[in-house]
Amino acid sequence: MLIDEFDYHLPREVIAQKPAIPRDMCKLIVLKDGIYHHIFYEILDYLGAGDVVVLNDTRVIHARIHARKDTGGKVELLVLGNEGNLFSCLVKGKVRVGTEIIFDGKVGNARNGNWRRVEEETEDRTGGEVVGQVMERDGGKCTVDIPLSMEELEAMGEMPLPPYIKEEIDRETAEMYQSVFAREKGSVAAPTAGLHFTRDMLDRMKMKGVEIVYITLHVGMGTFMPIRSRRVEEHRMEPEFYEIGEDASGKINDAHGRGANIMAVGTTAIKTLESSADDGIVKAGSGWSDLFIYPGYKFKSPITSILTNFHMPKSTPLLLISAYAGKEAIMRAYREALKHNYRFLSFGDAMLVMDKNV
Repeated sequence: MLIDEFDYHLPREVIAQKPAIPRDMCKLIVLKDGIYHHIFYEILDYLGAGDVVVLNDTRVIHARIHARKDTGGKVELLVLGNEGNLFSCLVKGKVRVGTEIIFDGKVGNARNGNWRRVEEETEDRTGGEVVGQVMERDGGKCTVDIPLSMEELEAMGEMPLPPYIKEEIDRETAEMYQSVFAREKGSVAAPTAGLHFTRDMLDRMKMKGVEIVYITLHVGMGTFMPIRSRRVEEHRMEPEFYEIGEDASGKINDAHGRGANIMAVGTTAIKTLESSADDGIVKAGSGWSDLFIYPGYKFKSPITSILTNFHMPKSTPLLLISAYAGKEAIMRAYREALKHNYRFLSFGDAMLVMDKNV
């Protein structure tokens, strides 16, 4: 299967630069025995008592850090994770093994913004700066030894918005790249299908008898990295950590037994469920998943509908949705969305897929 089969023309002007305000006032296209147009809050019309909505409760960390090298040059880090003081980072800027990276600024009110150099053994925190030592480098990824905790480093950081958001937005607007139910820190990118929900909408869903369950998948850069191989089957996903609790798996399996609608919100929720399911049964547990879903994949979890955003051409999320609904159905819906001026990508509009390719 060739990746070019999943290409389409995405005009620059339809890439959303800011979120809809309120969140639930974006457009919603529905695939169910045809194509229907709605406002997002009308998704409640497709849910009934006893149905289950599965949400990924991961929280995006403020992982974009501006710093400088000991030579004075600027460098930008995207922190992917850490083990103690060793931080795995994507680096924008030229570095080599042994490069010292200096972190300016302050962490809230802690230490009054005064830092100590790595080389100093004294506990005197005055008059210094934090210096990170580059330990290893592999392409754009490297490990940096930084004498700060993740919490301290994150307080210096910014929300890592996608590179296709070109407009300057203030910090409050940037925070809308976080879902209202985000709570488990660990992602470097948002599971964007969840951005459309408001607290009021979640309350109304519960009042209607809809069961809301939370699972976790910490989104890494692999979810959004381009597929560079010509053949789809040759692409490999980077592992991402997921966790499903006993309560969540129990409610999903119970709904499946009753024949209720189980709506997975976003491709990350689908990947999580598929990573832990077998023959329609979702198992509680945690682990690392490098699952790559593309057309031809046989779904194992009991999901009956998918809520998603509109994705980049030739991207892994687009292939996943195409595996569920069929490539032609998805491409037809994308053409319809472009015709009706839908907004695409992270801050864009939404699509509810209820027709499964069988």
